Amino acid sequence: MQSGNPALNKNTFLDAASGMVVSRDGEAMTLNGTVNKTGLLLILVLIGAMFSWSHFTGPGSVPAMLPLALGGAVGGLVLGLITSFKKTWAPVTAPLYALAEGVFIGALSAIFEMRYPGIVVQAVGLTFGTMAALLLAYRSGLIRATEKLKLGIVAATGGVMLLYLANFAMGFFGHSIGFINGHSTIGIVFSGVVVVIAALNLILDFDMIETGVNGGAPKYMEWYGAFALVVTLVWLYLELLRLLSKIQSRN
Repeated sequence: MQSGNPALNKNTFLDAASGMVVSRDGEAMTLNGTVNKTGLLLILVLIGAMFSWSHFTGPGSVPAMLPLALGGAVGGLVLGLITSFKKTWAPVTAPLYALAEGVFIGALSAIFEMRYPGIVVQAVGLTFGTMAALLLAYRSGLIRATEKLKLGIVAATGGVMLLYLANFAMGFFGHSIGFINGHSTIGIVFSGVVVVIAALNLILDFDMIETGVNGGAPKYMEWYGAFALVVTLVWLYLELLRLLSKIQSRN
């Protein structure tokens, strides 16, 4: 069963571990190593975001923020794809991805903060609060990554991505799917559902990383596991920004 996170799938860690003899000096994937590298990647995201944010001086600087947002988004996409296909490069490409994504979300966050003061702090708090709550639920056994749960999350994630792709394609013809970006009740409900789907992907990511640790995956997979978690966290943060902006626009 494939994880909803495109960076993870059933064989991500097991394929990397197959045929490998774990060395006695501990050169195998560990949970602590993955946690540490996740923390490092999040710091790099913060550094990239601070770089973009420092260029924001008010409404007049919005045009200058757009190249940063676009460049960070494209750079992050390219580095993310490279990391997904060349997992052994993760120790190098994952930090670069984190920096690029930081530049992107920093520029985007500055624009959102200008329109909705306080929204960034709310979105960041909700993102890490959600991760902590789901990690606790996963570790306690309250939520288990069963095959049915995996199937449901993967199907829901695929449906959301298809909707976003269709909306993007329709944009070339001057049309859009109204509730995706709209501030109507339906639009808010849709964003709320997407936030839940993005959050549940964290459960699948935790499960996949645990599988890699138990399977003795190579050390570089700690970087890949950290990268996968950051991918989901960035997605969750962006969806929370979208949801909060819709709610505040109604006030």
